Amino acid sequence: MRKKAKTWFVTRHPGAAEWARRQGLQADVLLAHLDTEKVSPGDTVVGTLPVNLAARVCARGARYLHLSLELPGVLRGRELSADELEAAGAIIEQYHIAGLSNAI
Repeated sequence: MRKKAKTWFVTRHPGAAEWARRQGLQADVLLAHLDTEKVSPGDTVVGTLPVNLAARVCARGARYLHLSLELPGVLRGRELSADELEAAGAIIEQYHIAGLSNAI
């Protein structure tokens, strides 16, 4: 029997979790840190992962959706509310990321 694909939402920010809820994102798993070894083919991972972790997600046969936004400098480095994320034009974009080789 095939396992049901999961949607993982990875964030440690309450404002991002609220923003995603408002957008209708229905996650099976909400967590602050992702163990990529637990991701299965067909799963979807949503968040703002470092590129190396996003590449591992994709290599495992899962989709990676990135919570993207362009913040002015004054908003960087602090917790943002769902309203501030909306005002900053936050969107979810799909990426497929693959590691190539060691650069150095």
